[in-house]
Amino acid sequence: MVRRSVRGVLTGLCLALAGAVPASAETLASALSRAYITSGLLDQNRAVLRAADEDVAQAVAALRPVIGWTGSVTRSFGAQNAASTAGVWVDFASTTASANLVATLVLYAGGARVLGLDAAREAVLATRAGLVGVEQQVLYNGVSAFMEVRRSLETVQLRRNNVRVIGEELRAAEDRFEVGEVTRTDVATAEARLAAARGLLAAAEGQLAVNREIYNAVVGSFPDNPVPPQGLPRIPADVATAKAQALRQHPDIVQLRHVVAGSDIAIAIAKAQMKPTVNLEGRWGMSGTFDSRDASQGGSVTLGLSGPIYQGGGLSSGVRQAMANRDSARAQLYTAGQQIEQSVGSAYAQLRIAQASIVSTQEQVRAARVAFEGIREEATLGARTTLDVLDAEQELLDALAAQISAEVDQTLAAYAVLASIGELTAERLALDVPRYDPAAYYDLVKTAPASSRQGEELDRVLRALGKN
Repeated sequence: MVRRSVRGVLTGLCLALAGAVPASAETLASALSRAYITSGLLDQNRAVLRAADEDVAQAVAALRPVIGWTGSVTRSFGAQNAASTAGVWVDFASTTASANLVATLVLYAGGARVLGLDAAREAVLATRAGLVGVEQQVLYNGVSAFMEVRRSLETVQLRRNNVRVIGEELRAAEDRFEVGEVTRTDVATAEARLAAARGLLAAAEGQLAVNREIYNAVVGSFPDNPVPPQGLPRIPADVATAKAQALRQHPDIVQLRHVVAGSDIAIAIAKAQMKPTVNLEGRWGMSGTFDSRDASQGGSVTLGLSGPIYQGGGLSSGVRQAMANRDSARAQLYTAGQQIEQSVGSAYAQLRIAQASIVSTQEQVRAARVAFEGIREEATLGARTTLDVLDAEQELLDALAAQISAEVDQTLAAYAVLASIGELTAERLALDVPRYDPAAYYDLVKTAPASSRQGEELDRVLRALGKN
């Protein structure tokens, strides 16, 4: 009975470790593709980017003439006493209508409007980088959800085989107790181990249920036979190269660089508020009354000049505030660089730990299996007790579980390295997803179209996005 039990242990645990790939299997790439496509967070930040694109259009519009119209109808009535009425009060009433076209162009405003356009463009570039950062977050969450489900599935499979094998050990101990080969203590030990194994199985199944829900929230559906990824993503060979690469291209760094550039422009805009403004206004209109044929029409051209003299120190305060914001942005960029270098180093350290754990757990599994087989043979000769067999089986189980966790941790660490250098993107991973071009919408709105062929194309794009 012991020999049959041990054979079941080895068969069950080996199946738990290797596992056959199901005919319908879900890969990490397919899970990441669905996470990318269904992500509400990406949709939200794409809308934020489109809003930033519109700021550029509005800055362009501020450089153009403003044309408007006014119209009014006035009813006047009352009574008057004048020399022409011979001192008699005479009622009067009249209705007057007027219409005017007004065109205004700001000729000079200290350069603030052109600077505003430059600031809007920097904000767009910063928002694009932020969108890449969100994409990295979404994809890493997908990797984590996928691998944690894999960890849970493997753990549940191990626990189930453990329960089955200990059940066989218990039956073998009961049979040997019947013939007087072991004591009641051996049977009670097996019963306790079986109860503990069932508790661990329940906990593993509960964790699997939790991880399935997380997966559903991240990917948009429940996992369908997820299989281990085939290999790891390519990453820089050494930490120094990775850190240099991260400082050049990480989306957080790119975003903050544009924030700093925008804050420099904001200082110039604040200083421009102290300069005079020159406006050119053209007006043309006509007016007439409904009570007579009296009418007039004509226009005017006005060149206006205005500027601040004293505003209570508010303009100077605005300049100082812009400078403080610039200093804050520069400090934030410096701090972000340090944090990114640290995250790159930490990610590589975690990867090395996981790789070392895989090597050690492989050796641990090999040694535990040899020890288990030896104790099994000794138990058949009566030199070992049921407790010895159960202990050896538990050590093998723990070694297999540690090996599974090490493999999962290695994958997570490798993708963490990829994210730390700014390359955890759909393009870098060659995911089969429709690519979002952040410049497409910008190219349509950057000239501030109103109604034209370009405007019709913009409407078509919005309808395709489901936003119109």
